[in-house]
Amino acid sequence: MNPKERLFAGFRQFKQENYSAQVAAYRRLAAGQRPRTMIIACSDSRVDPSAIFSAGPGELFVVRNVANLVPPFAADSLYHGTSAALEFAVTGLEVEQIVVMGHGQCGGIHACLEAARGRAPSYFIGKWVEIAAPARDAIIAGHPDAPEAEHQRQLEMGSIRASLANLETFPFVREAVESRAMAVDGAWFAIGEGDLYWLDRATGRFVRVTADPGGARPDL
Repeated sequence: MNPKERLFAGFRQFKQENYSAQVAAYRRLAAGQRPRTMIIACSDSRVDPSAIFSAGPGELFVVRNVANLVPPFAADSLYHGTSAALEFAVTGLEVEQIVVMGHGQCGGIHACLEAARGRAPSYFIGKWVEIAAPARDAIIAGHPDAPEAEHQRQLEMGSIRASLANLETFPFVREAVESRAMAVDGAWFAIGEGDLYWLDRATGRFVRVTADPGGARPDL
């Protein structure tokens, strides 16, 4: 089955199973959306927020980009896909929560580390992932002899913290946090293990979300 036919087959399955089971919900959504949560996630095909959070149609407003990065606020004439989605979610949809969700084995984060080694990718990727350069440089300077895999994991998490800091540079985000207590959170997903880690803003560490609410929660 070629890629196009695979898509067609998937659509037919969706129409026969998912859509038919939620016709009323889709018809309501046709009149407008009101998601409570925005997720800024990676474009990586292995990390689907709707699947990870078992979300139904209309529950999540998702923007995906390379390495789930949030740029700092910049009111200029350039194109800002992530910033535009953020503005719409906060000022138009009035979401109650924004989650920046990273993941393990992220190719965009690997590209950011490669740039520090003088092997920057061409065209657009290298410039984009430099958003995480301050976090990368601090990690490498603080742990110069750490294995590459450790730098990778630390930057996957460090870039989430950096993106959360960049979110605070958007005036409409600050206003929403202050005026209506909009939450801003970070998460990291371990692909192989299927584990989700949530950022504890008080400690700066990522704590595993357990399937058993009463279970132990090791952090990273």
